[in-house]
Amino acid sequence: MRTSYIAKQRDEHKRKIVGVLPISFPKELLTALGLYCVEIWGPPGPPKSVEAGRIQTYVCPIVRNAMGFLADKGGEMLDALLFPHTCDSIQGLATLLPDLAGYDKPVFHFIHPKGDERASSRKYVKLELQALASKLEAFAGESLNPEKLAEAIRLHRKIDAKLLNLLDKRPNISLDDREFYSLLRQGEYTWPEEFLGILETLEEKIEDEPVQKGVPLMLTGIVPEPMSIFDNLAEAGAFVVADDYTVLRRRIARLQPEDVADDPFDTLVDLYFSLPPCSTRAGLVDHRRNYLTHLYRKSGAKGVVFHNVKFCEPEMFDLPHLKKRFAAENIPVLYMESELEAELSGQTVTRLEAFVEMAESGR
Repeated sequence: MRTSYIAKQRDEHKRKIVGVLPISFPKELLTALGLYCVEIWGPPGPPKSVEAGRIQTYVCPIVRNAMGFLADKGGEMLDALLFPHTCDSIQGLATLLPDLAGYDKPVFHFIHPKGDERASSRKYVKLELQALASKLEAFAGESLNPEKLAEAIRLHRKIDAKLLNLLDKRPNISLDDREFYSLLRQGEYTWPEEFLGILETLEEKIEDEPVQKGVPLMLTGIVPEPMSIFDNLAEAGAFVVADDYTVLRRRIARLQPEDVADDPFDTLVDLYFSLPPCSTRAGLVDHRRNYLTHLYRKSGAKGVVFHNVKFCEPEMFDLPHLKKRFAAENIPVLYMESELEAELSGQTVTRLEAFVEMAESGR
């Protein structure tokens, strides 16, 4: 489905395709220029190219798998790549692909700052956005129209508002977690206006009262892979009531502007600095502790699952502080790692089942 959809965008709609690595990037710029973005979260499964072997086995599997995917046939369908400044590994990949794998298509960067909001960081983000826009203009072969950018900002704000509403109303939607997340993750490759329609259809399924049964859990991590984790949770008698995955909630701005500023770039800066706390942006961990504790209490969850991609250093840096906070609050915590494999290991599934039983009993 994903491959045929991408081919349709290229062949029927004649759109240039930009592959985008995780996590945060200005989708609005690409939409305003008519560029079609496809997010690359790995992809899941074992690397399908020997080029992945050029990266050490102790590097994040998202990067290793992306290297194999892009160096092989996966890179052929793309016209360019965009690398946000997520971590050293993803930045390294931006160099390795052209140097070692012979990737000869345009490569763009969005170097956003680390740390909390400051006057200097706001200025820096605006300059980075403007620099990226200039490069994308040359690639798209057209100038960026401020009105089109304002329209794109409004469109993506509608999408984010519906995503947030669906995540908040999760207990009132009768779909199982796997189907629910599969629909939400279509935004990684679906043209924005079409994705908005998918979300509007999904909103129609929201019931007046909660319909989900089982132990409510909060999940936090980079990406829900393997997706079979949702099957494992359901079989253990649990469901996801609160989401803190970078692929979803962590990319939804908490403060939504009423309208677009006279200079749309100022609105993009406001949106960037109102994103939820994230390890990949290296803000104060106290902010993330407070944010996650509030999300947990608000959701009515009975436990927290830290679902980390193996060797993800930014997440591992925050982990000890978060676990200490949750322990002080008597919140049950399970830490588990995965490598984008097809299925969780039997040992991990057993630990997950035991955790659900413990959370349900309130131990």
